[in-house]
Amino acid sequence: MLIGIDGRISPELLFVLASMGHGDEIAIVDANFPAASTAAHCQVDKPIDLLGIDAVKCIEVITGIMPLDSFVDHSALRMEIDNAPDEFGPVHQEVANVLNNIPGNENRFGSIERQEFYKRSKMAFAVVQTGEARPFGCFLLRKGVIF
Repeated sequence: MLIGIDGRISPELLFVLASMGHGDEIAIVDANFPAASTAAHCQVDKPIDLLGIDAVKCIEVITGIMPLDSFVDHSALRMEIDNAPDEFGPVHQEVANVLNNIPGNENRFGSIERQEFYKRSKMAFAVVQTGEARPFGCFLLRKGVIF
């Protein structure tokens, strides 16, 4: 245990977050996502396992210690629901609530089509697989800077 670090953050995830630089992205994916085959293309070539928590809790703990990018329109992206790109599922709304409570990050939550999400995730720094069971519970977070 470390002072000020949420115990749900594994040592591997802590190392990855510290290793990322400004503009690097991390994929937070649900339990059905092809995490191992996607991570094989990333800087960190094995997925980080956080199957004990859902995507919302994962994003809460990550954004508690990692700044989001304020130099882009969307510092976070959600996987769109097939054939309903403007629809927010329950997991999307819960994550939006978390992100909108971060000072300076209000309304910086975008979306990306599912197949495009798969492609972009292969360019992420790392993939974190959560136990999220709700459909389309996948997100990309872009690391910012601390001033």
